[in-house]
Amino acid sequence: MSWIETSYMGRKGVARGRRGATHALTEARQGPYHYVYGPYATPVLRVQPGDVIAAETHDAFEGKIRTEQDSPSALLKMPFLNPQNGPIAVEGAEKGDVLAVHILSILPRGPQPAGTTALIPEFGGLVATPATAMLNKPLPERVKKMVVTPEGVVFSDRVTLPYEPFIGTLGVSPEIEAVSSLQPDYWGGNMDLPDVAPGAVVYFPVHHKDAYLYLGDCHGRQGDGELCGVAVEIPAVATIQVDLIKGWHIPGVRLETEAFIMSVGSARPMEDAARMAYRDLIRWMVDDYGFEESEAYFLCTQAGKMRVGNMVDPKYTLGASMLKTWLA
Repeated sequence: MSWIETSYMGRKGVARGRRGATHALTEARQGPYHYVYGPYATPVLRVQPGDVIAAETHDAFEGKIRTEQDSPSALLKMPFLNPQNGPIAVEGAEKGDVLAVHILSILPRGPQPAGTTALIPEFGGLVATPATAMLNKPLPERVKKMVVTPEGVVFSDRVTLPYEPFIGTLGVSPEIEAVSSLQPDYWGGNMDLPDVAPGAVVYFPVHHKDAYLYLGDCHGRQGDGELCGVAVEIPAVATIQVDLIKGWHIPGVRLETEAFIMSVGSARPMEDAARMAYRDLIRWMVDDYGFEESEAYFLCTQAGKMRVGNMVDPKYTLGASMLKTWLA
């Protein structure tokens, strides 16, 4: 029996994890990619709970950085980064529901070297930025290209890293706002959380009719924190399955794998993101796993794990998790 059958999606979803029709969201079908999450764009696709979507995503730079000699500051125009596929309308989704997104696979596409990372002026975790204004000069720009296949990420002649792909930017439309695809929050967005990976189910609170799902910014891999602000950015075919859960009210993004549950917080300063994530995890343990609040607090203190998604975006993202072993 697959663990999906015992997941929230499998137990509570409208489709109960059963797969419906498969849709190809190609570049041609997508048309213009979006740099904003919001309710005002026309859906490029309408799907039913249980349906599978294979989306051709761009990298974070929409393919503009092609060689190691390219200048990011000359080619990129802020804030037009993180192009998004979508919106995808999920039939029957209403405010107060939860959209479940099961990530099935993420495969690199396009010519090699498919992976790109870069040093961009006033962007990164260890440099001055507009939000942390300092007098020191920006680091010199630099681009690094990498061959990325399921066999590994060729970082250099010396180092080949495991291929550990995930979707950097994934979420649903807010109710009324139109928000940059560079920002994470309760709707998901640019969380850059490596656990949003094949095998995981990510849960989003629905705020707008039909949910309006967006996705993009796939990564071949990333260390905790996305330190320089740019992971191994890749164009990809991201294949996901969607489902809809009625009557489950959650305040923000949650995630489930075979091994653990995770609550996600996005905020500045970073400790507020950690507090948001752990508070929701404790309340999840109380509501669904029968813990008394102080007992869940104790258990998180002794066995909780904290994952840093990114420490460079307008808001930082952290995920607080608990092994299912301790929830049984």
